Amino acid sequence: MGTFLTLPVELIADVLSELDLDSLITISYLSRRLHDIVSDPSLNPWRKPILRSLRSDQDQGNSSSLKHLSVRRIVPRHNWIEILSLASPSFILLDATLPNLRSEEWEECFNRRFLPGWRKWHKDGSWKATYLEVLHRVYHRSRTSCTSDESWTKYIVLNRNGTANELEGTSRGFNPLAIFNEMKLQNNLMHLETRIRLVVQLADVRIIALGTLNRPRSTLTVNPNAHTFLHPPGIDDLQTPRNNRVVTDHGVYPLGPDSADYPGVSPPSIDFSKMTHPLPASSHTNYPWYTSGGGDKRWVGSGEVEEEGRKWVGGLMIIAQIMTPKTHEFGGDWPPLQDLDLVVGPGRQQYASLVWNDLWAIAPWMEERITNKIDGPGLGI
Repeated sequence: MGTFLTLPVELIADVLSELDLDSLITISYLSRRLHDIVSDPSLNPWRKPILRSLRSDQDQGNSSSLKHLSVRRIVPRHNWIEILSLASPSFILLDATLPNLRSEEWEECFNRRFLPGWRKWHKDGSWKATYLEVLHRVYHRSRTSCTSDESWTKYIVLNRNGTANELEGTSRGFNPLAIFNEMKLQNNLMHLETRIRLVVQLADVRIIALGTLNRPRSTLTVNPNAHTFLHPPGIDDLQTPRNNRVVTDHGVYPLGPDSADYPGVSPPSIDFSKMTHPLPASSHTNYPWYTSGGGDKRWVGSGEVEEEGRKWVGGLMIIAQIMTPKTHEFGGDWPPLQDLDLVVGPGRQQYASLVWNDLWAIAPWMEERITNKIDGPGLGI
């Protein structure tokens, strides 16, 4: 009769990956065969228990096995790329024993964790130094109101005519609600309620969109790019994610070049894949596909129709909010993770810049849909 160790190594590795970190460390020293399987980078039974620990706030702060995993030679080094991409800043800076990684591995950690626009902080030093410096900035800003490292906060506005502006405001008094109310006033939309959507959450920031919904009498105020940004064409909240899929434009917002609602030229198909640079948090792990669990609320309505059949009108403001220890605390009378809950309350007052490269990383399908990219205010004429 066969024993567990006579099974194929792939099957043994799958079984071991269901253990917690402490148990996996213990079992790796029970025999040479188990030791060889556990330390094999191609089998890597460590990935699943590491991800489970990272996605549990309790384990992330208390697991001594995760804190000092880098001192164990049986753990393949590439597991640390995911740890450094997803773990909390306090865990990495204050608790974890950091591994010795190559420069290109530290660069990969940086690209997976941070927005592309944050590469501006990389000067002449190593990628490890840049990674830790930026993480220190995030940790500091998430716990204080200090804005000395970024005096101006940039954000992007998608206009209804197909253009987009990269604008900025002073970081010290940056208030997205006040800025968007001014936008509504200029567009004669003050009578409409501000709608706020969480687009995607990353390790340190979450991307938020502010807009207005209405049942317009004509198409003049409709913003097809706002709908396309929040709901990639061909993807709905019932579909299962695939690594790659080509979809064709369709929906309640006509997106073809012959449509009066859309001022630009829409490509016939889009190649979607799960976002990895930067890497989404577990609540949006399938982004841009729908992620179940309650954190992905881009689809408040049903299918392709917004709530109560309304359409996005006027401009759509896109911002990057720095997450703090209190960001997820709920204390208002509004629904969680949507509308005012996203910008009003404790831990919701710090913002980082969002630039063009960040938008292309988060929504690459928008690059060909925006007819004119304008730096600063104006029409770009």
